[in-house]
Amino acid sequence: MRKLAAALRQAGHRVVETREPGGTATGEKIRKLALDSGTAGLSPLAEMALMFASRAQHIAEVIEPGIAAGNIVLCDRFTDSTEAYQGRGRRLGSEAVRDLHRVLCGGLQPDLTLLLDSNPHASVSRARRRNKRASKNGGRGHDENRFESETRSFFNRVREGYSAIAKREPDRVVTIDARGTPGQTHQKIAEVVRKKLKI
Repeated sequence: MRKLAAALRQAGHRVVETREPGGTATGEKIRKLALDSGTAGLSPLAEMALMFASRAQHIAEVIEPGIAAGNIVLCDRFTDSTEAYQGRGRRLGSEAVRDLHRVLCGGLQPDLTLLLDSNPHASVSRARRRNKRASKNGGRGHDENRFESETRSFFNRVREGYSAIAKREPDRVVTIDARGTPGQTHQKIAEVVRKKLKI
């Protein structure tokens, strides 16, 4: 996302970079609670509610003001992630997620969603290493390993959830083969975004 934001800024666009859960002071507190491995007993419904609480605040504080100001808003994860992780991974179903999205997010959808498809097990291993480094560098309170401790079957369901969304909404969701180097993946992303923005 940082590379894409830099390329867009270089092309003269104003860009807001943000993430979910998080993106606001309240959202970051929710992120800490939702991703900390100490909350392993959190119920799937409570987990989904936390994601939407963070998202509703994020939309109000960051996304809608950013769009209103004429910026391109790049967000690392949005409701598709909730549908994949909680809807499919936690088996709560897509409809529950989509209903909450309509109510709490006003149906706001990205103009373009990039689904980075790679080997889920390699991705989880990479996330575990990243989180371990962050824990060492940041000390206590930076544990974001709750999802990374899930089973292989959980991540297979998550991947199936993302694939189902991409099939359902091919005009919005573009799947990027992310099994190459970071540079190769960035080039694929940049090409898709250039085409979307007609630059």
